[in-house]
Amino acid sequence: MRLLTTGLLPLACAAALSLTTLSAHAAQPAPKVPGSDAIASKTLANGLKIVVWPDHDIPNASYYTFYKVGSRNEYPGITGLAHYFEHMMFNGTSRRAPGEFDRIMEAAGGSNNASTSNDLTIYTDWFPTSALETIFDLEGDRMANLAFDPKVVESERGVVYSERRSSVDNDNFGTLMEQMQATAFTAHPYQFPTIGWPSDIEGWKIDDLKTFFKTYYAPNNAVLVITGDVEPAQVFALADKYLAPLPRQPAPTPVTTVEPEQQGERRIVVERADAQSPIIAYAFHSGIGAGSKDYPTLELLATILSQGQSSRLNQRLVEREQAAVQAGAFAEAGFDPGLLWIYAMLPPGGVLAKAEALLDDELAKLARDGVTADELEKARNLKASAFWRSMATINGKARALGTYEVFNGDYRKLFDAPAAYEAVTAADVQALARRILRVQNRTTGLLKPVAATAQTKEGAR
Repeated sequence: MRLLTTGLLPLACAAALSLTTLSAHAAQPAPKVPGSDAIASKTLANGLKIVVWPDHDIPNASYYTFYKVGSRNEYPGITGLAHYFEHMMFNGTSRRAPGEFDRIMEAAGGSNNASTSNDLTIYTDWFPTSALETIFDLEGDRMANLAFDPKVVESERGVVYSERRSSVDNDNFGTLMEQMQATAFTAHPYQFPTIGWPSDIEGWKIDDLKTFFKTYYAPNNAVLVITGDVEPAQVFALADKYLAPLPRQPAPTPVTTVEPEQQGERRIVVERADAQSPIIAYAFHSGIGAGSKDYPTLELLATILSQGQSSRLNQRLVEREQAAVQAGAFAEAGFDPGLLWIYAMLPPGGVLAKAEALLDDELAKLARDGVTADELEKARNLKASAFWRSMATINGKARALGTYEVFNGDYRKLFDAPAAYEAVTAADVQALARRILRVQNRTTGLLKPVAATAQTKEGAR
């Protein structure tokens, strides 16, 4: 099963941080990441950048290909194509039949997966180092020779449509978030759902697929990261053999649209006959992209609001008022400014007006009074521990390196992350909260359970 990761979901390693001026709290230099000085990189003549981090703890390796393409690069009529290629890239080439990619990799002891977001499509292989050349052969083949068999195209169209039904159409929160995303953005292509609109999924033509693939799944639009029991010279030699012959393509048309400033609250109501529990969600324009120096502050704000049982939203809405069974927040990380999401899942029969009043009061209090030193320290510790946990595995290293390379333009900025969190002050968090957490800057979404009519029941049957 392939993993769909939409741009609406937080990615633990998708935070793109830059080092800011250090505060007194961060006077001591951050600990050095063991083995980071062994990292090597190379850019092939066709534009493919390769980053290698040797780690010889176990005889395994991770192979990550980051393509700089997601729903951000789509337009009406072809929405969902990036996610579609997440599936198609496993379905045969001019050299290999559908399913052979998986069979060969699994026979060599490997496994794989993929994900799609607003900004990226990421393909991941995990395998014993003995299979390294096999993996290069497989990956070079599907980058160069992807097949467009009409029968396979139609089969995967059905798979994608089925995935849309399960993750959006038959999921209350997925439906609400999709409608809110389309409402929050009026100009920028972040308004498009990663999985695609139903009519577009039904209407893609093979020529659409071929054009999209040639444009975006090219070596000059990708970053390759390999970590594990490998040596840079070994990796670069295999890249010269299997990837360097692939031709560079013209650079994709850049996305230049800037979302206009929102002038007032937007509200939507979704009524679902199959829903049992109400949901309320806010989507605030953050004005911050993943590569911004302010992104660490945005992450800490979301962490203070929602992470852990002592977080503000959990304490107020779940523990004390018992107005919700779950409350959370997360910030989108992308090439362009995204949204700060805040939500509350209510129990059956829960009162949306009460939950909204509590949310408004808690957010106003944060903007008015700021955060405590203890809250900020806890948030810093949570982000730092997540960083060091990711550095403990070859998979975490690969994903983090690639994320910083594509969003910040330099994988080395990954190692500034601990200091960047430490540099954020309580005043920084409060100033950001005041700027973002305004009613005029948000889209409010309400999901309301409604009684099923006879017509609805008949349609369901």
